[in-house]
Amino acid sequence: MKAVRIGQPAKLDTLHVVDIDDAPAPGPGEIRVALKASSLNYHDYAVVTGMIPAAADRIPMSDGAGVVEAVGDGVSEFAVGDRVVSAFFPDWHDGAPPRTAFTRVPGDGLDGYAREAITAPSHWFTRVPQDYSHAEAATLTCAGLTAWRALFVDDAIKPGDTVLVQGTGGVSIFALQFAKAAGAQVIATSSNDAKLERLKHLGADHLINYRDEEAWGAKALALTGGRGVDCVVEIGGAGTLDQSMMATRVGGHIALIGVLAGFAGPVQTGLLMAKNLRVQGLTVGSRSQQLAMIAGIEANGIKPIISDSFPLDKLADAFRHQESGQHFGKIVVEI
Repeated sequence: MKAVRIGQPAKLDTLHVVDIDDAPAPGPGEIRVALKASSLNYHDYAVVTGMIPAAADRIPMSDGAGVVEAVGDGVSEFAVGDRVVSAFFPDWHDGAPPRTAFTRVPGDGLDGYAREAITAPSHWFTRVPQDYSHAEAATLTCAGLTAWRALFVDDAIKPGDTVLVQGTGGVSIFALQFAKAAGAQVIATSSNDAKLERLKHLGADHLINYRDEEAWGAKALALTGGRGVDCVVEIGGAGTLDQSMMATRVGGHIALIGVLAGFAGPVQTGLLMAKNLRVQGLTVGSRSQQLAMIAGIEANGIKPIISDSFPLDKLADAFRHQESGQHFGKIVVEI
């Protein structure tokens, strides 16, 4: 069967398609899944470009959706023909994050889903939302669950709250959709006016172009009448954290999920203390949280925003498109 492997050194130009052994018949507790789609995340980009070191010839991609082709003894949750989607942390079922962290993440510590089929323990997968395509399901593993955890696991967003989302990537758009479904107000930021208009059509209540409004934290604070937002879905990291703290209410929550604007830098600790803020880092979520998200998606009829689609053998081109920043929402790979 076909797969994509990372070359040496790891960079987009060395991603290559290879023939590998077919996925074996499932053993006890396992399922064989014919993979139909994956989706791109910044984490995947960091792996294929060498920012995150991975084993030589690693098969990338942390998201995988497909159909069950065979089940092993003892598997009762799935049957042949079921549509399934991967869990980002295969060993994190519930409770606190595992100590193994990224050492057991497909596409990073383990071979991932840039291939045509996989045989794995059944708990590596969950069901998918009703009426979801394989491509839609593939957007949930990382981006969807990260947004869900930020708002409803590490926080408790409710009607009347205000959420600030940054940019137009997958996590931010999911956070916008989830927040609106919960009855919250949403302030959305971007440097692109056309993208801001698209965010408005998705339900954003207030828009800020952070190129035009460098002190966008103060602008967001003003939009809430000086109270501040309840939660910021922070994708920038060190480069945007001060503005996020300015935007957040006393006692509010900043969900630190990305470092697009810097891995490290000075932080206004005085502001952090004065506002009694909670800045919490998070990396995706557990299998039980994914199942809760899927139930929430079905209850509210939420569909992911898919920007572009590429075939598996054009995976490098998909990442180049991600680099360009032209996308709005998720980039998917059809397998």
